[in-house]
This record gives sequence, C-alpha cells and structure tokens, in this order.
Amino acid sequence: MTGETTVRTAVRIHGRSTQRKALRALLDALPHHGGHLLVAGEPGLGRTTLLRWAARSFRAGPVLHLGPGPDGGAHVTVEQLLDTLRAASAAAPVLVCADDAHLWDAPARTALGRAVRRLSTADRVGLLLSVASDRAVAPEFARLPVVHLDPLAPSAAAALLDDATDGVAAPAVREQLLAEAEGNPALLVALARRLSPAELRGHRPLPRPLADAAVLAEVAGGAPSDSSAHARDLLLTVAAAGQTEDGTDVDAGLVHDALRRLRPEPVPGPREEPVLGARAEPVPGPRAEPVPEHLVLAGDRLRFRSPLVRRTVHATATPERRRAVHRALAEVLETGGHRLTGLLHRSWSLGGPEPAPASADRPAAVADRLAAVAADGAVPAPHRLRATAYARAAELTADGARRAERYTAAAEQALLAGRPDRARPLLAAARDSAAPAAVRGRAEWVRGVTELRDGPVGDAHQSLLLAASLLAADAPADAAAAALAAADAAWAAGDLSACLATLAPGPPHRTENPAPGSDGPADARSAAAHTAAVVHDHRVGMRALLEGRLDRAGAPLGQVVERGRTEGRPETLLRSAAAALLLGDVDAARRGGARALAAARQLGSDTLVPQALEYLAYAELRAGRHPQARTHAEEGLRTALRTGQRNTAAHHRAVLALAASIEEEPDVVARHVTAALDTARRHGLAQAATLAQWAAARADLGRGRPFDAADRLGLLVLPGPGRGHFAVWRLAVPCFVEAAVLAERHEDAREVLTDFADWAAFGADPQAAAQLARCHALLAPADHADALYRRALDRHDEAGGDFERARTALLYGKWLRRRRRPREARGRLGTALAGFERCGAGVWAAQARGELRALGAAPQGTGTGAPARLGLLTPQQLRIARHVAEGATNREVALALGVSTRTVDYHLRKVFAALGVRSRLELARTVGEAEQAREVRGAGESRRAGSYEKTGAQH
Repeated sequence: MTGETTVRTAVRIHGRSTQRKALRALLDALPHHGGHLLVAGEPGLGRTTLLRWAARSFRAGPVLHLGPGPDGGAHVTVEQLLDTLRAASAAAPVLVCADDAHLWDAPARTALGRAVRRLSTADRVGLLLSVASDRAVAPEFARLPVVHLDPLAPSAAAALLDDATDGVAAPAVREQLLAEAEGNPALLVALARRLSPAELRGHRPLPRPLADAAVLAEVAGGAPSDSSAHARDLLLTVAAAGQTEDGTDVDAGLVHDALRRLRPEPVPGPREEPVLGARAEPVPGPRAEPVPEHLVLAGDRLRFRSPLVRRTVHATATPERRRAVHRALAEVLETGGHRLTGLLHRSWSLGGPEPAPASADRPAAVADRLAAVAADGAVPAPHRLRATAYARAAELTADGARRAERYTAAAEQALLAGRPDRARPLLAAARDSAAPAAVRGRAEWVRGVTELRDGPVGDAHQSLLLAASLLAADAPADAAAAALAAADAAWAAGDLSACLATLAPGPPHRTENPAPGSDGPADARSAAAHTAAVVHDHRVGMRALLEGRLDRAGAPLGQVVERGRTEGRPETLLRSAAAALLLGDVDAARRGGARALAAARQLGSDTLVPQALEYLAYAELRAGRHPQARTHAEEGLRTALRTGQRNTAAHHRAVLALAASIEEEPDVVARHVTAALDTARRHGLAQAATLAQWAAARADLGRGRPFDAADRLGLLVLPGPGRGHFAVWRLAVPCFVEAAVLAERHEDAREVLTDFADWAAFGADPQAAAQLARCHALLAPADHADALYRRALDRHDEAGGDFERARTALLYGKWLRRRRRPREARGRLGTALAGFERCGAGVWAAQARGELRALGAAPQGTGTGAPARLGLLTPQQLRIARHVAEGATNREVALALGVSTRTVDYHLRKVFAALGVRSRLELARTVGEAEQAREVRGAGESRRAGSYEKTGAQH
C-alpha cells in the first residue's frame, strides 16, 4: 500500500441498466401496489450500490433500512414489523431495504421471510433484499423474484476504470487491471486504489501478484471460516484444482483422492446439498459430510458458487498448506497419466526460479519439462491450459531469453484460446526480458495479431512489420507470413499505399526449420512448405489485384483457393476463403469459410471461429443471401465479443446492419451502425466503417429518403479524401446512383460509373454486371431505358440473388407505371414484391406494395392475403402477434408466455418484417383482417359442410 490517493471514492454505476430497470419497475408500481425483489450477486458486484441507488431514486414515500438487532436477532416480532409497515404505507407507499440479508441469523431471516409472505399487494410496501450468491440462498428467500448481478461486460468495466482513475491509467496497466478483476467492479476499484500514481501511469512495475490475498479478502469480506478442518481442506483443494480448469468445476473424485493423500486418515466424501423438499443422497465414500455452503456438488463435479471466493480461498491459505495441496493433486494426476495438469500442480508446489543446476525436483527442471509437454502436440490439451503451462514455465525460468520465449508462447496460446486480455500482459512480461531477434520477432508477431483483432490496426501494422524484419534472418517463412498479416492490417485500415508497400516482392523463403510443437520433422517441413506457398501466392495475387493488373491476379489467388480444397488447417482455409472473395468465387468462399469454421471448432481455436463466420457472412452478402449472412454474423458477433475481438465484432455488426437495412428494422440498423462505427473510428477500421455507413444509407433509400441516402453515399463513392475503403466503396455505387437520380444529382451518378464498369468487367462481384445495366437504365433516355432494364434482369437471372433482381424489377415497374404502361408495370411490381418477401426485405416490399396501390391493384400480403402472411410466422411469433394486436405491452406478453421481454422484442421485429407492417396499429389491423377472413372462411366451410350433409341425407 502506498497511502497515496489515486482513485476517486465515488463513481457512477456502470453496466447495470437491466437490473436498474427491474428495480425501477418495482418503485414505479409502489403508489398502486406492493411488491418485493431479491438482488443476488457475489461479493463486489454492487448489491449495496444498487440498493442505495433505489433508495435515492424513490420519491413517493419514506425509505426504511432494515437490519438485524445488535445481538444478531430481529428488533421486533413479525406482527410488530407488519403493523409498522402497514401503518406507514397507509399514508404513502414505503420502500424497505434489507441489505446483506444472508448475514442475518436464522430467527431474523425467518421473521423477515414471514413478513414478506404476509404482506399483500394492497399494502403498498416494496421490499428490496440483497443476498450474496457465494453461498446457497436461505430457504426463507428462495421463492422471491430475483435480480441477478453478473460480472461487468468488458466495455462497462473499462468505463468504470476510466471513471475511477480519471482515465490516467496507461494502456498496458489498464489491460492488466481489467483482466485481473474479471468483471468484478469492487475488485477493479480496489486494484486501482492499490497502485501508486507512478504504477498507474506505467512508470513503475506493477506489484506481483496484482490481486494479492489482502485485496481479495477485502473485496470478498474475508475468506470462508469453516470450523471443520476437513471443510477448509476441501475448499482449498477445490480452489487449487480449479487453477487448471480456469475456475470452472472440477472432478470430485480427483478432489477426494487428493484429500486422502493430504490426510492419511479416512477422508469423508462430500454429500450433495438437499434440494428444498427433497432428501439428500450422500455420494459414496467412507463417510458423508455436507458440502460447504460455498461449494456446489452436481453429479461428480464440484465448483465454487463465486469465482472471487475461490480465488480468495487459494490466496489466503498459508504457502505451506497451498503447496501441500498442489503436491497431492500432482501425485493423483501423474498417477492417472495426466501429464500436463500433473506437472502444472507439481510446479505450483515449488518456489520461484533458481539458477542452480537442474534436477528432477528443482524449479528449472520442472519448467523445462512443463514447456516441453505444453509444446507436444500429441498431448491433448486446450489452448487455455497450454497458455497456463507456458506462463508457469516462464515464471520458473531464470534465463531471460528462454523466459521471454515461453511468455511469448503463452501469449500465443492465450490468443488462440480467445483471450487477448490475457495475451497482452504475457507479451509485456516477454518484452521486459532480453531475447534474440527471433524471439522478439515472434512476440511482435503475436502482439500484432492481437491488435489486429482487438486494437488499433495502425499499431498492428507497425508491430507486424517489425516482426517481419526481426524474423527475416532466422525464420524467413515466418517473416513472410508476418508481412502478409501486416498487409491485412493495412487493408483493414484502408491504407492502399501501405498495403502495396507491404506486399512488395521479397526474397525467396527457406522452410528448413520445423514449427515448434509439430508432429515430426518431415511433417513439419511439408506443412511449412505448404504454408509458405499459400502465403507467397496470396501476397502476389493481392498485390496484382490492387495494382489493377487483373490478368495477373487470377492465377496465384486461384492457387490459394485450390489448396483450400485439400487443406485441413483453419489458417490456410481462411486464406482460401479470402482469396475466393477477392476473385468473386462466392461458392468457393462459402466452402472455405465453412471448412475453416469446422476445423477451428475441432481444434478448439476459439479465436478463429468468429473470423471464419465473418468470411461466411461476407460470402452470403455477396451472393445476395441476406438472411444467411445475418445468421452467420449473429453467431460471429457473439463469439467475437466472448473472445475479446472487438475489431472482428465491428465487422459482424456492419454485416448485421447491411442485412437489417433491407428489412423494416431502422432501429436495428442504427444500433449496429453506431456500435460498428464506435469501434471502427477508435481502431481505424476503414473497411468496417464503409460497410456500416453503406448500411445506414441503404436503409434511408429503402425507406424513401433518397436525399439523405445520396448525401451519405456521396461521401463514400465520389472521388476525394473522404472516399470509402478502396475495396468496398464500389459495392455501394448502385445504391448511390439510384439515390442520386432520385435526388436530381445525375452528374454525380455518371461520375462514378466508369470505375464501376471496370469493376463489373473484372468479374469479382457476380451482381455487378446486372447492377451496371440497371444504373445505365436509371440515367438513360426513355427510348433506351426499356432495353437496359430488360438486359439487367437477364443478367440477374445469370447471377442469381433474389434481392438485387427484385430491386431492378421494382425500378423497372416504377418506370413502366410512370410511362402509363400499367399492365406491364403490374407484372414487374408483383415479381418485385414476391422477391422481396422471399428474402425478407420488408422495407422494400412496402415500396412495391405502394406502387401496386398506385396502380389500383390489390398488393399481395394485404386484405384477403393477410391470412397467407400470418402463415409465414412461427407458432411463437403468431402467439406474440395476437397478444400485441389485442393491445398487450411487450412486458405483458412476456409474462403471459413465460419468456423474457428481450425474446418478445426479438420475435416482434421478425413479425413486423414478415408482415411488412410499421407499427402496432398496422399489426393489429393485419391480424384483425386475417382473423375476420378466417371466420368468414370458416362460416363458408360450415355452410358447405351443412349442404353436403343435407345432400347426403337426401341421397
């Protein structure tokens, strides 16, 4: 502790909007009826803060803070408490807050539980209780509605840290604090408070461990104090075993066997906790003892209820006892053949690094064995566990160069596990040690890839260039791969000159050195040669493409695509999918992306999954299959956020915005566009920014706002410093031409068609030739436009894609209607409407219906077509639609169907898109028409049935 104040004591609440919404609903209802709510969360997640916020927010009446008596018992009887509350609520509603109710003794909890059950909604009393979820909820509170507090999302935790420190924390320090706190706000603030200003700003090294026993115990409210020695050993053994399981559940048999080695006398087996109203069955063992309240036994697995308490138990144990537990676990695991986890526990039973000659029991020898097993591809282990092993080996290594190499390997494995937040501190540790150029180059390569996925891509570009230069002498093939990754960074940034410079021809690459951890020298040489060939071909083809030498780009990029047909490694398959997209071979891109996805999942490479989904989503977009693109992007966004890849998440949000832009979902488009641009602007992602802005403009165009669309798109496609990404802006040209013609900006529209014609001639976009003909038709005089529209439709038939063909049919139908050719117009508009409905383009379908109404035709999907449109809904969507049509709110629908309001919101958006309606009023009208038509049809069928019966009787 430094004694210096570096953190503000009062900060605003971050990341608790859902919980505050639930509390606000209770407070708003109190003037009319009473209610109660239980706030549950592990220590440090902000239960007390939320109760204080609710007390400050309540203005309709008095607030009472209820607690146990000085001797641990209740101040008053249940009857006295009820009389007091009812008397107070007679004049005004009352809010009662009972914080940390789990700390009350049994009589006090019983009295409070009875009071809660005996209060009626007419009493206008609101009860807010908070309990810690690091132990079982007391039976008295088990049936109360619960608001759960989870760890903060990374963005909310980062905002809290910036708020608490006024944003002065150095980026590297900030990353380590966020990783160490694991989303616990109180722990995050306590860690920051522990640092001096110099440490917070990165001028001095951080203390190790960052979260020591004192800090953890402070936030957790102390370590569990069980009277039984067996219970204490059980808690410590589960906590220690969790070190190799990333804090998740552990094998109860392993724990039991370790306890037997730890205590030679018979060890009682754990007993499952009783479920309310059920009888507990003991787990087989010499004796049966109840599981401590901080643990959960599920089948043959044990886990802590609270990750914070698990860490606290491990940190606060005496070093001797902690090492003894790890030694016992190591013996059990090594006996069972679990080499890597056994060695890890063996290493934790030792001290720090020592320079003495190695022996089997000394830290240096254990570190060498640990690193060797972690590098052995034949040993089954997830990337996360290998990262832990490499990091522990580095901690036990005295030699600076070898320590840096092992920290770098740990960072690489952490990145493959989808944990860039853990990779960065490991890279920082590697940078602190002296190392040869090859080791430093490898570290810069990992750092550059980390930033490429979750950081400023300009920084990623520089790190990867540095990696290429450091690796050039000893590992030229790796240097070429790092240079290609640097080109990827320049591509993402939209820096064409940097991309070309990075792709410049280099010297030939040797492939004699096998990759670490490979299965054998021959296999390694073959794999390295294969990878080097893919890198070389991709580099040559991409440069030729960017230089406009389209004739020279096809062959090398085609070779990359072909190698993807037989390759099984996800990295090479991703290159194959990327090359296919550059060539416009959408089917090959889908195959490569799908195979890369399967390979990444099989190998447990969580960090590569969202990238494979990104290529799949782009391929579907290029093919005009927006629903499929949306499906891939939704999963990709979830996995990208889970694995800490904000840049990849921004790309998925851009795809989702583009998919939503053809539907009747302007709010969804705006949300994804805002989120994508937020990351894109901070991290320099020109490609994602261009796609997001195109999505916003296309949504404007679809909703009949061509002037807004032309203004947005003009900045992207017209020549100038603000032009969009060099490889993306051409995709937005057809939208700009349509918007510009409607906005009377014909010259601007003609200005961009020359470049777009060259793009269409290259053939990388299957829709481009048809779109070019459509653009010419929009700008052509009346005597030429007809033929151009027909030519565009013919090209669409060759390329496929419902959406773009329907757009051309819509524009052609509008043109025909204005030329007073209603019969032809009706046919084209009907085709357009069918195409839009088939691909879920609700906003464009509404345009087609409007045009058909102007012709006096009955548009499909309205009037008597409403029952058919209701048939497009799933059973759940239909139930929600009927409830909403009857005037129910989303919350009321959720309660009626037993689902969350978020689920109702999601399905309701789908309902609006499927039915082509814009409001609840239109939905009610559509459902009403459908129900009326069904009744009429039912009555007709009944009359016909009666007629048949009568006829049958006569016969």
